[in-house]
Amino acid sequence: MFGRIGEAIRESIRKLLSRGYVGEAELNEFLTELERSLIEADVELGIAKELIMKIRERVMKERTKLPLRQIIIPIVYDELVALLGERTEVIIDRKPFKILLVGLFGSGKTTTAGKLALYYSKRGYKVALVCLDVVRPAAYEQLEQISRKINVGFLGDEFEKDPSKIIRKLSNKFSKYDIIIVDSSGRDALNDEMIQEIKQVREELKPQEILLVLSADIGQQAKEEAQAFHEALGITGIIVTKLDGTAKGGGALVACKHTNAKVKFIGTGEHLDEIEEFEPKKFVARLLGIGDLETLMRKVEETVEKERLEHVARKAIKGGMNLKDLYDQIQAMQKVGPLNKLISFIPGLSLVKLPKEALPMQEEKLKKFAYIIQSMTPEERENPKIINASRIRRIARGAGVKEEDVRELLSFYNQMNKLMKMFGSQDVSKLLKRLGGTKL
Repeated sequence: MFGRIGEAIRESIRKLLSRGYVGEAELNEFLTELERSLIEADVELGIAKELIMKIRERVMKERTKLPLRQIIIPIVYDELVALLGERTEVIIDRKPFKILLVGLFGSGKTTTAGKLALYYSKRGYKVALVCLDVVRPAAYEQLEQISRKINVGFLGDEFEKDPSKIIRKLSNKFSKYDIIIVDSSGRDALNDEMIQEIKQVREELKPQEILLVLSADIGQQAKEEAQAFHEALGITGIIVTKLDGTAKGGGALVACKHTNAKVKFIGTGEHLDEIEEFEPKKFVARLLGIGDLETLMRKVEETVEKERLEHVARKAIKGGMNLKDLYDQIQAMQKVGPLNKLISFIPGLSLVKLPKEALPMQEEKLKKFAYIIQSMTPEERENPKIINASRIRRIARGAGVKEEDVRELLSFYNQMNKLMKMFGSQDVSKLLKRLGGTKL
């Protein structure tokens, strides 16, 4: 999350965990780096300073009970979650359940409509997309194409320019669906024309949710925009898009927390399946490198053996993962998506400090690692310590790779296990339980 900003925060945590002793000087250095990262993420200066002050006060108060290194990260987690606010769900309690999307040009509203439709259709709902965008050229064609791509219903009238009339024409078809997602017209700015049009649509449609789509790249301006839409239209929630491509995402999320409408979904990438409910606890856990196995399980349960991956996760936390377990992880990641997208979900893995070339980020690298492990004997997969120079030569020949590739895999495996053992020595199971993660 937040690209280099998230990496800066995790780097500060890596440095803290690697120190043999953590005292007040190390605490101050860590908090200074954290404050800098938050400000670079476009979090308002006053809010960032207040957060750091709260963290410092809590750490100094609780240091009498436990060593500093054991309490800093949990306290940072608690305060960041409090900064982002509580989770607010969209509760589907009737049929048809109508969701109206509003927002300015460039916010990603039409793509977000498709993402929401796919999100709910995967959960067993019969969904229809409705085009009420009568302003933007090709809006009708774009939404229709998206509906075909994800195999959901599509409703609209290409030639009618009055959104209220379109609703009246289509309303008798709504009852065929569980969820109706409506893409409305946008403008360059929230003006009287747009307000009047959306009010008429709201009156005709009578939606259960009015969700404002905001682009994360507007940073702190999100507060002003969200308040303006809320006062004019009474929005019930916010969807923040483009969190993967901007350093200002922190500013947008924090700014929205200070409005009367809460963030309900976040867009985490360009693809139609890259949207999720905004859960501050899990979001912060991934931001800090602590992981979010529960969300990962939801992503893989349709394609991967959930029980096997949970077993691997437990072994990883204890520092007892072997190469067969690593192979299972690689296979799972290949089925679900690129490792660089999923790595933040696995506890501690995004805190591994490795050169970029040592991480199997590309599909070819993943395949190569899998081939290498397949070329090993069962004994070698179970106990990688027995792999010596002669075994490396044999494995490389069998996999059709260089000996350096085999050593790279072993180095990656050893460093990952080393990190997990370090976490295990600090009782990471209890830490994850406190942080609201999955039970290990």
